[in-house]
Amino acid sequence: MINWGIQMFKFIKSRLAGVTATLETQRQTIERALAEVNEVVGLMADKPKVTIDPATGSVTLELPDQMPDEALALPAPKAVAEGAPVEEEPEAAEPEVGEKEV
Repeated sequence: MINWGIQMFKFIKSRLAGVTATLETQRQTIERALAEVNEVVGLMADKPKVTIDPATGSVTLELPDQMPDEALALPAPKAVAEGAPVEEEPEAAEPEVGEKEV
């Protein structure tokens, strides 16, 4: 049993020998994250308002209540918040025993 464990450990170690972890510096992390945010914001038709708080160093984006991709899949946030009835899709009827779905 112990021999099997040693063999398994050697196998895993040999597989991971070529893999090296790359560590990001804080500068690289910020540059990467900012590039990702800029890429997403660049695709938006209506640009968000950007606020920088010098006291905390935080950056916030004022986004609309509903993003264009959310409008395709979800009910409007105001309708849900106000308790307006939300239309639900009718459930598909399950086939009877012996029937096949088409």
